Amino acid sequence: MVGMRDVAKRAGVSVSSVSLVINGTGYVSRDMREKVEQAMRELDYVPNELARNFYHGKTGIIGVIVPTIQHPFFATLTAHLQHEFADRGLQTMLCSTADSANGEAQYVDMLRRHSLDALVVAAHTTHDPQQYWRAIDRPVVAFDRNLGAGITQVSSDHVHGGELIAELLVRTGAHHVVMVGGPRAQFTDLGDRSTFPTVRYVQTLEDRLSQARIAHTYIESGEVFDIAGVQRAVREAFDEHPDMDAFVGADLAAAFAVQEAVSRSIAVPGDVQIVAYDGTLAADCAGMPLTTVAQDFGQIAHTIAACVEHGIEASPQRPDATDGDTNTTIIPVTLHERATTRR
Repeated sequence: MVGMRDVAKRAGVSVSSVSLVINGTGYVSRDMREKVEQAMRELDYVPNELARNFYHGKTGIIGVIVPTIQHPFFATLTAHLQHEFADRGLQTMLCSTADSANGEAQYVDMLRRHSLDALVVAAHTTHDPQQYWRAIDRPVVAFDRNLGAGITQVSSDHVHGGELIAELLVRTGAHHVVMVGGPRAQFTDLGDRSTFPTVRYVQTLEDRLSQARIAHTYIESGEVFDIAGVQRAVREAFDEHPDMDAFVGADLAAAFAVQEAVSRSIAVPGDVQIVAYDGTLAADCAGMPLTTVAQDFGQIAHTIAACVEHGIEASPQRPDATDGDTNTTIIPVTLHERATTRR
């Protein structure tokens, strides 16, 4: 294997000079740089990127914690994040908490030991910010999670998402709306002190439907990684609520709802309207174009990556040094009306 000593010998310079050229530190004359670069080309020498990053006190690796990559939402989010980080010369290390009991703690420990440059947290957590998240002296960015004051958060505009669905269902004359989603026990982060951002669309939708005197029911589908639980909840919606004329759920639940309606000879959208929330590929696999409130995954990933990059370049994030409000960036959502709702 070709090393720096080989490059130095071919170029007729010292090893330290080769190191200066590769790491971009210190003064190197134009003539010496050209000699080193020519020797590298002749020897097909590829610098050890990891070693170079460690030289600069960085690893070039970003940890991303998600509940599961089986769910279409987190698969889509992860794909966009990897693309954004790659564009910035950063690598992604993925942790799925459903597949690793101590994954979150392991990644936080790696961050504290500077084995990671930053951490993106997109999984539900119950850790107290005073004792856990705010004690981490490295960049942490939360997506749709409240990790405590002072920790950067990126979130979609779920309140507006709920308003868009409510306006649509009120306008199209819905009488009984059934929603399928995760456990209501997870509707808050940090105990009962802060609303779990993702479910704000459900809470907003329920409020608007109540104001319009439209009946509504919420059915829990289990944890986000329980795909079979989503199918059971959708089946329960049709079994237990024959008067349901509108169904709302994440893309996967909405796709299952279309399949369930077709199997029961229930007309969509004539008998039941179906609205999906997220805008992943699953929304295009239902058998008919789903009306969807789409989250902007490209902009979400771009914003998260920019926050991470800023945190790395700036002085280490010190969440425990501020008692101010959380720095939150809200990404707009968009309603796409298609074949599963009435005009």
